[in-house]
Amino acid sequence: MPSIFVFDAYGTLFDVHAAIARYRGEAGAEADRMSDIWRLKQLEYTWTLTLAGHYADFWTLTERALDHALARVPSVPKALKAKLLDAYFQLDAFPDARAALRALKEKGHKTGILSNGAPNMLKGAVDAAGIGANLDAVLSVDVLKMFKPRPEVYRLVTDHYKCKPADVTFVSSNRWDVMAAVSVGFRGIWVNRSKAPDEYFDFPPAQTLGDLSALATLD
Repeated sequence: MPSIFVFDAYGTLFDVHAAIARYRGEAGAEADRMSDIWRLKQLEYTWTLTLAGHYADFWTLTERALDHALARVPSVPKALKAKLLDAYFQLDAFPDARAALRALKEKGHKTGILSNGAPNMLKGAVDAAGIGANLDAVLSVDVLKMFKPRPEVYRLVTDHYKCKPADVTFVSSNRWDVMAAVSVGFRGIWVNRSKAPDEYFDFPPAQTLGDLSALATLD
């Protein structure tokens, strides 16, 4: 069993819809639709800019995606923008994320994050969630100025830990992220919280979990 566990951050450890959850009452009936568009556009911008050979940090793209989502869903007050961005900077961690990281560290495994997030965003979320003590590294794509799923991004892990790809278990709620990790030789685990259908069949995960609670028992 690989002894290095590296996690995607947004959607895997941190609940990307926690920001709208804090202000659902003010956002109104289309709050969840707006949040879904926000997340989809945030990811779309990372892919399209990387493909075109450009870069803007993840916080900039998060704000641009929110502007787009608010324009698409005018029933959500634009006055909420500052509150939503502040909430996104300090996203809630999933309860099972805290427990899983703690259990892995207690078993002697190395742990880390590999994320599209800008360094200050990741620090804000890690500090707010209180999980820093159970992480050995927080790696951001910002040093490369390109986003996942470029293979160069995943090599940040093997460069940092000075290990082989086979030594790494990579955990993500994004199936495309698991695909990319498997393609570079990592052991991929897909956290399928939403019970989505599988895809990318040429790059299957080693295991699929409903949440992170069973992760520490895999070894």
